[in-house]
Amino acid sequence: MIRVPTRWTDVQRVLAVRLDAMGDVLMTTPALRAIHASVSGAHVTLLTSGAGAAVAPHVPEVTAWIGAEVSWMKSAPDDLSLDADRALVDRVRSGSFDAAIIFTVHSQSALPAAVVCRMAGIPLRLAHSRENPYGLLTDWVPEPEPDQPTRHEVERQLALVATVGYRTEDVTLSFRVPPEAARRVRSIAADVGIASPRQWAVLHPGVSAPSRRYAPERFVDAGRRLAGDGWRIVVTGSASELDLAARVARGIGPAAVSVAGELSLGELGALLAIAPVLVSNNSGPVHLAAAVGTPVVDVYALTNRQHTPWAVPNQVLSREVPCAGCRRSVCPLGTNACLDVDPADVAAAARRLALLDAGPRSVPVPSESPSALS
Repeated sequence: MIRVPTRWTDVQRVLAVRLDAMGDVLMTTPALRAIHASVSGAHVTLLTSGAGAAVAPHVPEVTAWIGAEVSWMKSAPDDLSLDADRALVDRVRSGSFDAAIIFTVHSQSALPAAVVCRMAGIPLRLAHSRENPYGLLTDWVPEPEPDQPTRHEVERQLALVATVGYRTEDVTLSFRVPPEAARRVRSIAADVGIASPRQWAVLHPGVSAPSRRYAPERFVDAGRRLAGDGWRIVVTGSASELDLAARVARGIGPAAVSVAGELSLGELGALLAIAPVLVSNNSGPVHLAAAVGTPVVDVYALTNRQHTPWAVPNQVLSREVPCAGCRRSVCPLGTNACLDVDPADVAAAARRLALLDAGPRSVPVPSESPSALS
């Protein structure tokens, strides 16, 4: 007889749906930990985007993962076929999951994912929903936002799983740094001369959305101010940000070096884990730094307010504007006025946070490595 759980305390195989980017997955890790803390022997599979799948191997609370592009998310390719949606249902069905928890930001609908989970035969399905989902969800929380003050993304997801009794005392973000990544980064650190425990910083000038982009010349200005105090600056970025990172490093001068495109995600995590401070736009590395316990200076566009650095010393810098909360990828006014932040303030915040960084940080290591599901 097939076991069909009717209570959330009876589940074993849980599908956690988080179809956003790396930072969103990291901000969901405390809620995933709550599942493990509340369900003995839980097996948690993460259904996520390609970007989310890159971080999945580093999350101790994820046992396995499925990477997929789906038609109802902004990142979906224009040519994604109906066959891809059908194939996703089949992949999810093959997992024989007892329950699905669909994690979304408040501006997203959970119902397309709920359809997939219902068609895949998952008996228990939980999500926030703005409208009555009827049979699509077995358990649902009426969407409180944005009519009520917007919660931090971590708080939102912890509150969701708490409705079915899943809780944890440890609400920090999770990221496991592989030992081989730590070894390579120690070698890189020696090569670029950042042995001093306090007088250097990681600077990350890239970001996916133009509305969240602090001007490169202002990053240069902030970096020069730190370099003038004797700091070394390590500029990071993806392979697509090589020119940006090189431009910023050149602008800062001999005290700066770019490692853009040279680090795996695990190695970026390892670099941040030893860094006194990260200076960044509101982007994935902010949450990666938080996951390894590194202080963050976040030059923060006010497109939304729920993604600030979580549970680490931080300074969020922005300028209040009437259009705050626009949730736009491109500034509707064309000014990025909420990012009108003096580079002197950025440098001062980095100095202050580096002084607060008082000792070694640890990263949780899973008892077994997660695996991808094809």
